[in-house]
Amino acid sequence: MSKVDEPTRDVFESGRRGLRHQGVRRANERTVLTVIGFNSGASNAEISRLSGLAPQTVSAILVDLEKDGLIHRGPVLRGRRGQPATPILLHPDGGLAIGVEIGWRHLDVVLLNMHAQILGHRHIDYGLPDAATIVQTIGGIVDELVAVLTPPQRQRLLDLGVAMPGQLAPNLHLLGASPAQVEAWHGLDLVDALHKRTGLAITLFNDGNAGCWAELIALARPRPANIIYLLVSHFVAAGIVGDGALWEGATGDAAELGSILVSRTDSPPDTAHRVASLSALRSRLAAAGQDLSLLPTARLEDAVAEPYKSAWIDADAQALAQVIFNATTVVEHHMVVVDTALSRTLSAELTGRVEAE
Repeated sequence: MSKVDEPTRDVFESGRRGLRHQGVRRANERTVLTVIGFNSGASNAEISRLSGLAPQTVSAILVDLEKDGLIHRGPVLRGRRGQPATPILLHPDGGLAIGVEIGWRHLDVVLLNMHAQILGHRHIDYGLPDAATIVQTIGGIVDELVAVLTPPQRQRLLDLGVAMPGQLAPNLHLLGASPAQVEAWHGLDLVDALHKRTGLAITLFNDGNAGCWAELIALARPRPANIIYLLVSHFVAAGIVGDGALWEGATGDAAELGSILVSRTDSPPDTAHRVASLSALRSRLAAAGQDLSLLPTARLEDAVAEPYKSAWIDADAQALAQVIFNATTVVEHHMVVVDTALSRTLSAELTGRVEAE
């Protein structure tokens, strides 16, 4: 679901303003690659304008990127005003990366190329993430995915990105984790452990921020400068893009919108996590004598009978509407994206109710 005042200018056409995300500011090469990724087929002159870098600087960077195999040049475009333009494109095999999502109830690992095409995927459901085995589990999957690559492809494997809840360890007890398990997660240096196990550079992201930034990238142009993103999953993940910049905060866990207090008709206020999430649905069912706490998300909604499903959707929609109202008083000219871990049918029903609220 989205609500938006149609933008007239893509946020990534705003020069440096649209490129302030922490991951693309550290080097001019990254800036140029980001511009090319967001504007496939842009010419040298267009890349210079969009990046705010001098044409000579862009030309030199493009030469280096082409030598490194990260980009390639398309056929010259003739018939336009001025000099014929050569489109610059990311090379699909210029780099490979592995993405990992450590969720509350599942693990996903994907192998991607530069065009974000999925070359390999593994999914595991679990009752809760186990600190004692998670690194070896991920490492084993990485070994499987890498094993099918050719030697040149392996040399192009750049890094491993991990998206996970920022407050996983402090809130793991909500899944019934033992104090020892919680303590194990507090003591786990995940980035260091994964680097030692895989030999890859590791980058860690808050899951809501990762989803929000991915949503912005995937939108058709012109992309808006401001987005509020909500993901209804085991809890409510969230992220905010404001003025073209991802709101990560000092810890990387900013925009924790699921922790907003929402009012309820017959009960005291509570956080959106405890009202609008799949965890809340499982709690409703448990209170009614149906313990589906260990049922994987993909099978959950088929196991939920009426009137429990409708009651949860009503409560969920009311809670999300309050979160959206409060968040949009902070972020102006907004687009709101509501994503879910549910089927298309139930997602459409939920987002329709949110719009009504």
